[in-house]
Amino acid sequence: MTPAGLHQRLAALAASLQSRPDALALLALGSVGRETARIDAWSDLDFFVIVRPGAKAAYVRELDWLAAAHPIAWAFKNTADGYKALMADGVLCEFAVFEPQELPGIPFAPGRWIWRREEEVPEHWATPVPELPQPQSADWRVGEALSNLLVGLQRYLRGERVAAMRMVQVYAMDRVMELIDAAEAHAPGVSRDPFTADRRFELRHPARASEVRGWAPGIDRTPQAALALLDELARHQSLPEAVAARIRALAAQCGAPHPDRPKA
Repeated sequence: MTPAGLHQRLAALAASLQSRPDALALLALGSVGRETARIDAWSDLDFFVIVRPGAKAAYVRELDWLAAAHPIAWAFKNTADGYKALMADGVLCEFAVFEPQELPGIPFAPGRWIWRREEEVPEHWATPVPELPQPQSADWRVGEALSNLLVGLQRYLRGERVAAMRMVQVYAMDRVMELIDAAEAHAPGVSRDPFTADRRFELRHPARASEVRGWAPGIDRTPQAALALLDELARHQSLPEAVAARIRALAAQCGAPHPDRPKA
């Protein structure tokens, strides 16, 4: 699907909704929202449908309004408000349906109106009322990452390899990426997702892209990942020696050489 095709699909969806008197608006989000420069062949369609009070249940129960834009191959109701759906030509949609009174309680990145009944839907509804997630302090991120490394290595030694991998190579790595985002310049024109640091990380920090392999080397190399992430944390703050020593000792119990030192 080309970027032009995705725009056309949104237009077809807007036409479907416009034909229904109980529909009020179509709000595009993500790369099809206000960041259309990011649209590519792998983009999905993220959007909100705004409907009149009392109409939401019908829109969530029946997806005929979506199928009118293009046939649906599969749909999964993943929240009380919406779905993830695959269209027959491979376009993935992720959407929710809301009534106007619900919008003030919904956190989302600002979107772009594809269609709205202007007399009933003001422009400013495209911007969320709740504040977007506020960044944590560097101290919190470092402390949380250190605890993730400790717990992850203990789980690895217990034989919980999946849980260990996630604790180290997902949770601790997320905190490291947040530290880098806050401390280092971003590549021009590459935005950050307000809800997660991993989206477009390699594009924001191309000089760091090769290091990610050391932070997430796979389920059997969690101890090596923990040491690599520990070294990265030390670049941002002076670490408590007792904690750092404990992490290195646990990694050694796992049989992990230091990532910069060959095994003897």
